[in-house]
Amino acid sequence: MKTDRQLKQEVEEELDYDPAVNAADIGVEVKERVVTLLGHPSSYAEKIAAEKAAQRVAGVKAVVVEMVVRLPSGDQRTDEDTASAVRAMLRWTVGLSEEAVKVQVEKGWVTLSGEVASPHLSHLATRTVSHMRGVTGVSNLISVAGGKAAQDIAEKIERALQRHAEREAKHIRIDVRDGTVTLKGKVGSYAERSAARGAAWSAPGVHAVIDDLDIG
Repeated sequence: MKTDRQLKQEVEEELDYDPAVNAADIGVEVKERVVTLLGHPSSYAEKIAAEKAAQRVAGVKAVVVEMVVRLPSGDQRTDEDTASAVRAMLRWTVGLSEEAVKVQVEKGWVTLSGEVASPHLSHLATRTVSHMRGVTGVSNLISVAGGKAAQDIAEKIERALQRHAEREAKHIRIDVRDGTVTLKGKVGSYAERSAARGAAWSAPGVHAVIDDLDIG
């Protein structure tokens, strides 16, 4: 098992390796394999990239994000300008529309609400907005329309897990209730945990995913 010192070094190397991250913006602390990221990334997109970089390092049990976005002066926008830009981006994104997704902006933090046809579109809206200039954070309150039988959802997730990672699928229990999926069990790494969450979110009819997985 890697020591906390080894994990700290590897996380710092991964941050430095990632072209979407300026490693000088990010501080790293590790205690009992839990990584804490600190500092002031220059965009929300960089903040997300730093979090994902830390999650990719084998042996990391969890990632705590204590970073606060500090926009360069050239990227600062009024909330009105940011809201207008977000609406325009949604209008130009296939599958999304201003009518389906409502936008609220406060101090650069964008809150998305409304209703879309699938979890994929909900994630697409968040991903699109997350890479825009002037955005300091994104809250996704978008609901997913429609509903499917719990058994049907669980079977689709199980098949997806078997296609992506058969070994992990054997150790994951799936519970579905009213469109909310709860994942339980043990996986070998943060990457496997992320893959399981992705498989759950991709299933039609899923409105929310609760991740109770442990990393062994």
